[in-house]
Amino acid sequence: MANDHLFDLTDKAALVTGASRGLGKGMALALAKAGCQVALNARTAESLKETAQEIQRLGQKALVVAGDVTDETQVKEIVDSAHKAFGRIDILINNAGVWEGTFFFRLSKSDWDKVLSVNLTGTFLVAKAVARIMMKQRSGKIIQMSSVQGLRGGPEAFAYSAAKAGIIQMTQVMAIEMGPFGVQVNAIAPGLFYTDMTKEYIADEEALKAYLARVPSRRYGQPEDLAGLVIFLASKASDHITGQTIVIDGGQSLV
Repeated sequence: MANDHLFDLTDKAALVTGASRGLGKGMALALAKAGCQVALNARTAESLKETAQEIQRLGQKALVVAGDVTDETQVKEIVDSAHKAFGRIDILINNAGVWEGTFFFRLSKSDWDKVLSVNLTGTFLVAKAVARIMMKQRSGKIIQMSSVQGLRGGPEAFAYSAAKAGIIQMTQVMAIEMGPFGVQVNAIAPGLFYTDMTKEYIADEEALKAYLARVPSRRYGQPEDLAGLVIFLASKASDHITGQTIVIDGGQSLV
């Protein structure tokens, strides 16, 4: 039996949060290259302009739906706009997130609240709004962005690790509850990737050298390294996979 169609996303509609840069932008472009039309979300429309233009140059439709994922009213507007424009939402990449790293005994409550609000509550609110559409469609793929630091703690990642661990458990519960409606829900746990969030650490040559010495691949990830995994999880190829957290870290978490 031919399998050429397994990874084809032609005419599928996706919503990607945190799509203005880094991993979100990389995943949005990967979906577009696979044939998907993409609704792009970040706080401001201006920050999404470049991503939208790149998708349009690929010959795909790009819709900018700016808004705050921590505000339930705005989330409804974001999701409704994407649904109205495309007529359906087949794929959700729940990617919006912030860092605010420091030792837990120095972490302010305001920074704790910010990280949990964006990374965990925002993920919940967007997933909830999209889930209702997918359940009516009786099909859909939800991909949540966790982290290897949601699986094992690291210094100065107290709030971030707590939120990313929460996403893993959220993903499992969603998979159980949405499975009967034909919706698969999985999480991705990246290791160190080059993004605006990590570029200062990567610029520290001594720290980076020590880190890479412990990583089997001897390198950090680039946004395009996520492309294959995202397309797999968004496509028919993963129809019998749900509730899983897939690590993509060059072997970082093995040692």
